[in-house]
Amino acid sequence: MKLSRLFALSMSALLLTGAASIVQAQELSGTLRKIKQTGTITIGHRESSIPFSYLDNRAEPIGYAMDLCMKIVDAVKKDLNMPNLKVRMQPVTSSNRIPLLKNGTIDLECGSTTNSVARQKQVAFGPTYFLINVTAAVKKTSNIDSIAALNGKTVSTTSGTTSVPLLRSYQKGKDRNGKEVIVKEIYGKDHAESFLLMAEDRAVAFVMDDILLAGQIANAKRPGDYKILPESLRQEPYSMVLRKDDPQFKALVDKSVGDVMRSGEINQIYAKWFTTPIPPRKLNLNFPMPAALEEVFKHPNDKGV
Repeated sequence: MKLSRLFALSMSALLLTGAASIVQAQELSGTLRKIKQTGTITIGHRESSIPFSYLDNRAEPIGYAMDLCMKIVDAVKKDLNMPNLKVRMQPVTSSNRIPLLKNGTIDLECGSTTNSVARQKQVAFGPTYFLINVTAAVKKTSNIDSIAALNGKTVSTTSGTTSVPLLRSYQKGKDRNGKEVIVKEIYGKDHAESFLLMAEDRAVAFVMDDILLAGQIANAKRPGDYKILPESLRQEPYSMVLRKDDPQFKALVDKSVGDVMRSGEINQIYAKWFTTPIPPRKLNLNFPMPAALEEVFKHPNDKGV
């Protein structure tokens, strides 16, 4: 009788545990439910956004953004109790990153994406992890020292980036002398191609985010041939991108990345990619953390521009 009762109690406990698991699974929604069902999380990465998300000499994605996104992966493994979660890497470009996120091909985009109010209508963002200034890189021999000096010339930029509308907005206005600035734009599919257009003199300038320009210059055959203009079209925040209207995954992203920032761990991750030699060529970007970014890390937020 005692054995029967013990068996019944054991079966009852088993059923309750099973019911709890089912309830937990039913309560999952959006990206976390998709991950739980498929056993896989798919990370969208860039191939030449140095040092945020790019390929090393083994064609593996690495970078500052990738390190932060792996913190999110660790949090997903823990919260869903999935230590053997499969992590799939999917290359994306400036043009297709948002469409691939929205259609479910990727679950998280980790690169050099500006958090803008316009993009917030389509997708959501995690906490800001970098602040950039949109400007231009030119050859030192070009004698170009300002955005206004690009008037009448051909410039390159990368398709699908915020640099395009910013440049057009600048053209619609006037420079400090009241003159209109008109340029011809040609586009590269990624930052490496856009830089090459300028390096091979098909364009006189490459308009892009200052740190990405610094990464391309550092990776060039003759880095000393180029300079970055001191002028800024706009300061912009970078962050990882996730699907809109997905509160469960958004909360996990905000907490896991916010914890890295508030704990101070972000300082070591930043130093690894911006002030020490990075692979594959052991180049040092020598880009100390700006005071404005230090403040952002003290108070993590997802404000767009």
